[in-house]
Amino acid sequence: MSMLSTVATLRATQTGRAQPLATVRHQHLDTQPFALVPLTLAGEACAPLAALVGTDPEHPVLLTVRQPRDRALRFRFVEELAALLLPYAEERLDETETYTTGRGKNTEERERARRGPQLLVPNGEGIAYVRRLGRLTRLRGTDGPHAVHPDVPMLGKWLTWFADQAEFPGASTMLAVSRVLTAHWATGQSSAEDSHLAAVVAWIDPPEGRTGPEAARETENPLLWPPAGPATDAGFDGILDDLITRYSEAEGRVREGLGERIDRTLYEQLRPTWDLVWRGVGLARSLPEGSHVEERWAFDRRLFSDYAAYLREHGHPQGKRDRAVSAARRLARLEDAVSRYQTQRAYDDPLVMAEYELTGEAFSGTVVARDEDRFLPGAKSPLWRPTITVHTERPVRLMVGTTVKSPGRPRQPAEIIDITSYDEAHLVTLQLSGGFASKRKPPAPEGTLAEIGEAVTYTELDLDSVLAKLPAEEDTPWTHGGPPSPYEPTTADAEEEWA
Repeated sequence: MSMLSTVATLRATQTGRAQPLATVRHQHLDTQPFALVPLTLAGEACAPLAALVGTDPEHPVLLTVRQPRDRALRFRFVEELAALLLPYAEERLDETETYTTGRGKNTEERERARRGPQLLVPNGEGIAYVRRLGRLTRLRGTDGPHAVHPDVPMLGKWLTWFADQAEFPGASTMLAVSRVLTAHWATGQSSAEDSHLAAVVAWIDPPEGRTGPEAARETENPLLWPPAGPATDAGFDGILDDLITRYSEAEGRVREGLGERIDRTLYEQLRPTWDLVWRGVGLARSLPEGSHVEERWAFDRRLFSDYAAYLREHGHPQGKRDRAVSAARRLARLEDAVSRYQTQRAYDDPLVMAEYELTGEAFSGTVVARDEDRFLPGAKSPLWRPTITVHTERPVRLMVGTTVKSPGRPRQPAEIIDITSYDEAHLVTLQLSGGFASKRKPPAPEGTLAEIGEAVTYTELDLDSVLAKLPAEEDTPWTHGGPPSPYEPTTADAEEEWA
């Protein structure tokens, strides 16, 4: 936990209201996301019990398994989910746009979906549920003694892909609503309690006349606020077990009546969380979108388009575990995603940048002087290198010679050439070396250089930093085993996953 988030948490405890951790929203929220609120059978790793799904907040679709221990009914549940989620993803491929990748002579035009899918679940446990359900279905065979409908393994591949994307910071393809909210607001409760969506919403938007702690305490009543899935409440388990037992032993119209009662009971258990998901989305949408969010969403849409093309061309499922080459590439991509996301958040959000000021990786101040007519000797001609001087009352921990950039002018590198301290203030002189709108001599175009009296922030965080790139899998050298062969699931693989 960072210093600012710790202070915000203490402040929330003192005031009884969640405190902002950001001034802008750092995740993309689609206009038509697909929400999934699941429930699993108690004591089972991933036995589907019920789910509310769909894109309409007012009219969710209820999927139930009236006898969760019945293997055939489990797969029927998956088929019903596939009949809703697969068309949702497929229709996102109807409209495409052209984008350019590469640099210089290696540029190439490609196509990507204009709209991308977005899967919403209540909390982090919902992401884990999607991952397990994907693992239990993507390896199933469509022929043989335990054949399933072709949509079952296809759904498993997509669920696994969604869960994989959720691991990358800044990716918005799959979001846990509780995590989105706690990334932008600090509550006065523990991180474990923050996984309960009802409690998080209570801290951020308590009912009139109530404080956050009072409203959050009320959410502990499972009769009013059932768990946000996929786990069920212990008291509810007893009611459900009695209904399922009676349903299994009944016949005819009595059995059908009990089945409808099971459906109603599960719907009543799920509906409060379904409403909370959309309420949480509304709270997050109240924040304006950060400037780099669209860039990250465009990359998400590119990955979505590439994976859809892969499924059409090859269709191999993800392996049971990453091989060495895939694991190395995944780790490198994760490190790159973390670095880029942290930097982009700081550039987009002054409240996030404030954390880097506390750690000494940035400083803020006011421009008190600038030298627009400054030149340095060059190999062929003098180099135009104007300077600005920034006054700050906070200690500057960056060293002379450090290259820094400003969120207000991210394409204008600056070098710290002098730091002068007097009393409790500091003067930082910065030499500017780019971002002059193609002019190489004064006067600078309006807005190119910071004006005297302008408030500025500079940081050593660099948006253009690039981590080491690994070769494509098909280019893996023989010293590392050569290109890996596609994973082909065996009957034994599928059976041991979900017997």
